[in-house]
Amino acid sequence: MDRDTAQPDVDAFPGPNGREWVEFHGKNAAPSEYSHEFVWDITREADGPFVTDVDGNVLLDFTCHIGAAPLGYNNEKLTDKLRAFDLVEPMKIAGQDMYFGAGPSPEESDVPGSSHLMDKLTDVSSQYGMDTVFLSNSGAEAMENAMKITNDYRAPAKYGVAFSGSFHGRTFGTLSITKSKEVYTRHYPEISGIETIPFCADRGCSADTCDCGFFTGAGSQLRNSLAPEGGHINPDEIAFLTLEPIQGVGGYRFPSETFMQEVADVTDEYDIPLVVDEIQSGVGRTGEIWAADHYPIEPDVIASAKALRVGATISRSEIFPSEKNRLGSTFGGGDLLGSMMGTFTLEAIDEYDLLDNATKRGAQAKELLRDDAPDYVEDVRGKGLMLAVEFDTPERRSAVVQESLERGLLTLGCGKKTIRLLPPLDSSEREIELGIGIFLEAIDAVGASAKAA
Repeated sequence: MDRDTAQPDVDAFPGPNGREWVEFHGKNAAPSEYSHEFVWDITREADGPFVTDVDGNVLLDFTCHIGAAPLGYNNEKLTDKLRAFDLVEPMKIAGQDMYFGAGPSPEESDVPGSSHLMDKLTDVSSQYGMDTVFLSNSGAEAMENAMKITNDYRAPAKYGVAFSGSFHGRTFGTLSITKSKEVYTRHYPEISGIETIPFCADRGCSADTCDCGFFTGAGSQLRNSLAPEGGHINPDEIAFLTLEPIQGVGGYRFPSETFMQEVADVTDEYDIPLVVDEIQSGVGRTGEIWAADHYPIEPDVIASAKALRVGATISRSEIFPSEKNRLGSTFGGGDLLGSMMGTFTLEAIDEYDLLDNATKRGAQAKELLRDDAPDYVEDVRGKGLMLAVEFDTPERRSAVVQESLERGLLTLGCGKKTIRLLPPLDSSEREIELGIGIFLEAIDAVGASAKAA
């Protein structure tokens, strides 16, 4: 496949082979969310955003597996480095009990493992004074460990603070701080002491004019909930305040500057540990390594995963427990391939100036959308290549996802009526123009269908 000339080419979707694979998978798989009946054929050609399914359909993937494949498929910026290695078994080791290395010293090693990945992560987080990392298997684990270490650091703590619309994972602990769709949290018990504060989306909200409920005539709900300000929470008993700098599942909601400044001021004034969930927004997606870098906040803990291929809880050494037995996992930090891929991804972002590319291509996409989108597109927003298009109704949103798919473009819904677009960080001008063109065609088709009805 020539990435420079490839085009989406869809016959029928899903085709007969795809339907058979989906049926076979469903025989034994527990019920879960699947965005599309898209079955990637790993034996066929794929490059960057272009991928072939089991029926031979060529699709343009503007989801990047919800950011978990930040450079798309078979990207030579990563695969060229991987070809140099004779990979070993086990690829996963008991990372809390063993180390792995290659060669006489870390400096001379051509095989980056977990130690190298942690070194890279502290380097790209040094602006926050972070020098310590705990690696795990997933974003939910990264967040669980963030909650655990801050509770230990602030012991005896009684409270945690989360924001409406948030999504932090599906484990028992992270469900307690997930405040988006009820379907994620129903029937499950919650950790006690979790306070929910309104998230202030960027709709021109200020301390004087706010439709989100965060600011009131008497200040912010966050500040007013604290005991010194007349509230019921002693800030000394807050283990953490956690937020997504840009909400993902909640609808790609971008915070207002005044909201983020207030979060920064309150956490600084009362010395409340700020946990930033960068699982979807981090590792270059927004044009900065961390989305937090766009705002005045100073995170104390960063939780990352997806694009790293492993989970990572990043902080300062004093916030992590001093006792060795406080954190542990059989496979925590022991994934050789994941560590290599995470390291190579961070290297590629730096080597190929992908932060700058994400900023430029994101601006291109927003301009194309804003110039040609019809009135029933209520908002086009984004930072870097973390993009959102909001429609007037959930039904229109879902119809556009389907129309895009039938034309060979993979997109994802989020929130109530929003579509998220996550092209690869190294997307070219041609790929953005092609993908947005297909997307606009799908929008027009939905509008024409509605008029005809």
